[in-house]
Amino acid sequence: MLVCVDPDRPKGEIEGAPDVEDWVRDTDAKGTRLIGDRVRPESDATTVRVRDGQVLLTDGPYVETKDLVAGFDVLECADLDEAVEVASRHPMAWYGVIELRPFWVDGDNG
Repeated sequence: MLVCVDPDRPKGEIEGAPDVEDWVRDTDAKGTRLIGDRVRPESDATTVRVRDGQVLLTDGPYVETKDLVAGFDVLECADLDEAVEVASRHPMAWYGVIELRPFWVDGDNG
């Protein structure tokens, strides 16, 4: 689960938005959240690409994007429906964007 912020979002609290500490405590207690943390801001990012055998480094995010990754959580859910339910209770679903991606499983062909 990628936790993304929207830098253009309105400032201040959104009425009814859940508290992140409550979300972490609840998902940890249920065993749904296996690990998670914040990441450093995009200004500390380094993008790595290899082109024609040369390693190219770029400071900050390389692609134009509105939403910026702020953190991640690894969830263990029975299916996508459960993952959506868990993600919808995360505060950044209210303030930014939550992106869900499954792990590759051996034998997956894409």
